[in-house]
Amino acid sequence: MRPRATVLTEQELEIMKVIWDRERVTVRDVYETLLERRKVAYTTVMTMMRILEDKGYLSKSEAAKAYVYEATEAKEHVVGGMVSEFLQRVFDGAAKPLLLHLAENREVSAKEMEEIAAILKKGKKR
Repeated sequence: MRPRATVLTEQELEIMKVIWDRERVTVRDVYETLLERRKVAYTTVMTMMRILEDKGYLSKSEAAKAYVYEATEAKEHVVGGMVSEFLQRVFDGAAKPLLLHLAENREVSAKEMEEIAAILKKGKKR
């Protein structure tokens, strides 16, 4: 068995967000949710969910005439792993250059900066 990739593709992450929001879903549930946002084929959703199951991100159980899928890991854990991998790959593990980039390019609002500063300050007191 090959090691599981910690970074989800764009499509995989989009599907996982639907599952994290709804907790237990069928392929049809995910398909209909995605269809509200963009054109997508049912078979594509089914294939992507099978891939996510193969990768260990989903588990399925049989209910009535359809499989019901659930996330095997919390959103915070998966997203945290993706962020950590991104920091390591792009910024050699350092968060400061990322935060500076976000602040300098105004991708973080003044209010968000205040919230981040408060969180950092609170963390220092521990």
